[in-house]
Amino acid sequence: MATTRSAHTVWEGNLFQGNGVVSFDSSGSIAQQPVSWPSRAEEANGKTSPEELIAAAHSSCFSMAFSNILDKAGTPPTKLITSADVTFQPGEGITGVHLTVEGTVPGIDDEAFVAAAEDAKKNCPVSQALTGTTITLTAKLA
Repeated sequence: MATTRSAHTVWEGNLFQGNGVVSFDSSGSIAQQPVSWPSRAEEANGKTSPEELIAAAHSSCFSMAFSNILDKAGTPPTKLITSADVTFQPGEGITGVHLTVEGTVPGIDDEAFVAAAEDAKKNCPVSQALTGTTITLTAKLA
């Protein structure tokens, strides 16, 4: 069964001096978030950016995929802590994503953990949506 999730942004003004508000329509679980060009290309200053939203999506998607891969291999994780760093270069766009995961997984060795993490990196839906972007990974057992 397919699902659709929705968000919308209201933007006012031009790119460099304007600003907007992102609303998470499907869940309503996150309050409206302010967004602006300076928060994207300079300092966040309490505002989000498309890249931060992609980082949140990627870290959660990867964690779900990785957890499933580990579980199917008979070594379900106790805990996975995943971060995603999305790099944006004005004039070039998103130039890379770096995933970092640390996991507590009983009954697995480092080599199997890293191999499963690479599989999740390659096959999680957000990674697949970002095909064409360099995605790197650091994975280690806790």
